[in-house]
Amino acid sequence: MRLVQVMVPAGKREAVLGVLDDEGVDYAVTDETSSRRYAAVVSFPLPKAAVEPVLDRLREAGVEREAYTVVVAAETVVSDRFERLAAEYEEEGDGDRISREELVATAEALAPEFRTYLSMTTLSAVVATAGLLLDSPAVVVGSMVIAPLVGPAMATSVGTVVDDEELFRRGVRLQFLGGLVAVLAATAFAALLRVTGVLALPATEVFAIGEVRERLSPDVLSVAVALAAGGAGALSLSSGVSSALVGVMIAAALVPPTAVVGIGLALGRPTSVAGAAVLVLVNFLAVNASALGVLWRMGYRPTSLFGLNEARAATLRRAAVLVAGLLVLSAFLGAITYASVQSTEFEADARATVEDVAAAHDLSVVSVTFDYEGFPVRRPSEVVVVLGHPPGEAPPRVAPAIRDRLNGATTGPFGLTDPRVAVAVQHVVLERAGASTTPASTVPAATTPAREPGPGSGSGSASDDRSDRPRPPGPATDASTTATLSVA
Repeated sequence: MRLVQVMVPAGKREAVLGVLDDEGVDYAVTDETSSRRYAAVVSFPLPKAAVEPVLDRLREAGVEREAYTVVVAAETVVSDRFERLAAEYEEEGDGDRISREELVATAEALAPEFRTYLSMTTLSAVVATAGLLLDSPAVVVGSMVIAPLVGPAMATSVGTVVDDEELFRRGVRLQFLGGLVAVLAATAFAALLRVTGVLALPATEVFAIGEVRERLSPDVLSVAVALAAGGAGALSLSSGVSSALVGVMIAAALVPPTAVVGIGLALGRPTSVAGAAVLVLVNFLAVNASALGVLWRMGYRPTSLFGLNEARAATLRRAAVLVAGLLVLSAFLGAITYASVQSTEFEADARATVEDVAAAHDLSVVSVTFDYEGFPVRRPSEVVVVLGHPPGEAPPRVAPAIRDRLNGATTGPFGLTDPRVAVAVQHVVLERAGASTTPASTVPAATTPAREPGPGSGSGSASDDRSDRPRPPGPATDASTTATLSVA
């Protein structure tokens, strides 16, 4: 509920009181003696949804041009007439909708002062980068809490629907600069960690960190998250509810992938974080498009007929740009999602094939890793298999059999009808340890060379960015090694 105070210009007293009587509003009138311009001050309580229509009626009576109006939140109103008025607006389905004036004022307040906004964005990006590198979800969530990203997005949408060009431009400018500053801050912080030796991990291991890896291969579900965040932000704003928690959700869609982009730039691997960069753009577009649609659907419009036409044209034009960009980038994410699903199926088939061939030759499967090429739609290019055999026996040559089955039996969407996938098999000696032996050792790192995940690589996959090199039909190679794996 709201308490409204209106300064009534001289000669408008009867018109104002007549409007309030027609609306069934309780009011108190105080004579104004400090100025000849005003005759009285009228105070009256209103339900949230009644503020806008009542103020519109007062404007029609000529109050707005010569007086000012103050709207403040009220905790409790005890009045039978007020309860009937509130029930009337609840029946109309607009009980939680705040007035257009309150909406604009709230949006302006959410878009902070420029220096404060950039400072908070920088700190948020630094905290997010640290959380990602620490693989700490709690720290990443903390970066979302302090990120001031909900205000500019809401300001952009509100400025569009009410035809406030200055508010719209301020929101766009803050969003653009905020995204740029966040990337630069994350890049500088990650580069500082590398220079000082705090981050001594190679790019391979950095991209294998769980919190980082999640943002390297975004899928179409990310669009749903951003759309929901934008819609929730618009609903909380238009109902006068605190936007703090919704701001965390919007930041969840924007801050972590922005930090991943900065990490990739600091590591000198921009192509490896292309998926995260696309995710950032998609989320920005989705948040703005969703918020714009919700506010327009809730009926927020300019006050004048000319302004209404301008706002409608601007809304349609900007919505078309947002939707077009969203569709293009969503198709990109759809391709990544499609490739990820097919990669999962291929890896399951490949592991089953390796296990069958190994069982037929009395071998043990130690590990199976995968190498991919292409972006955003990845194709498997190499399968690296580590097999164990008993000591004193020569390992059989099984790579051709594995390769033939992979390339011949796979009929999925990858279309592997030619011997394209290379198969490399490494053999290690397996020694079964007795009860008194030391705990089982692991295969030396030299037998399973590390590869760096490329753009869009999923769990268990790897890439060394060779997609631009011509590949002959995939070879099948076997290699023996003297490494020994002890198993209990």
